[in-house]
Amino acid sequence: MKAIISHDIDHITVSEHFFSDLIVPKFIIRSKIELLSGKISISEFVSRIGDFGKNKWHNVGELIAFNKQNNIPSSFFLAAEKGTGLNYSNSAAIQLAKLITENNCDLNIHGIQFGNYNVIAAEREKFKTLFNFDANGIRMHYVKRNADTLSNFSTAGYLFDSTEHSFKNPYKIGNMWEFPFQIMDGWVIENGKKWQSRNLKQSKEATKQIIDKCHSSKLDYIGIDFHDRYFSKSFKTWLDWYVWLTDYLKTNDIKATSFNAAIKELESVSLLQTK
Repeated sequence: MKAIISHDIDHITVSEHFFSDLIVPKFIIRSKIELLSGKISISEFVSRIGDFGKNKWHNVGELIAFNKQNNIPSSFFLAAEKGTGLNYSNSAAIQLAKLITENNCDLNIHGIQFGNYNVIAAEREKFKTLFNFDANGIRMHYVKRNADTLSNFSTAGYLFDSTEHSFKNPYKIGNMWEFPFQIMDGWVIENGKKWQSRNLKQSKEATKQIIDKCHSSKLDYIGIDFHDRYFSKSFKTWLDWYVWLTDYLKTNDIKATSFNAAIKELESVSLLQTK
């Protein structure tokens, strides 16, 4: 089994949320709940408040550096349109796109449009125009989709999608590979709530159970989604969990790979099977 680790970019600055949504007050309330329930320390709470002054809610560069040091291919999903709780500007996104591509990391679309084919195709074209980059893959923001979304992605020309959450091996829809994922940071650490409800030890145990299920399901690839925002001392449990997880994968001989490398492997196997 190999691991495909990817990162959704939902936030870039604090100020992008000031007049567009209630993300900031909700975040303050969430942090207070986590502090009072003993899930985060006072220093962690203070660090989060300090991030307001920095006006920085992303950690893409830091995550790229860590992944490089640990031989983890970095794959980021960046949005070209606004969505629920996702309000960064095109100019801010362009700067991150440059950082990602200049470091030879994979850049894919964090999709907003999942309705009919026309809006899906228009979003892909907008991404290409905005970032001067033709992305191979997509993952929907909040993993939204309907019955036709994946087939429309295939028709729009995507080589892969990773929106489905299930214990399945990659499979083809038309000419597109669907890469189901099994682990998302928030689902593990928040465990169904809107704030951190598990400590680090509990999060590790829950993750081990998921990986064990991946083994018992005979998966060739395990999909992991970790949001770059949490690679920070402001989210110590999340940071420590990701560092632990990457080490746990190595210790258990689960090599990190990329979507593009996995597609080449899958296509070569499919080719052999048709001969």
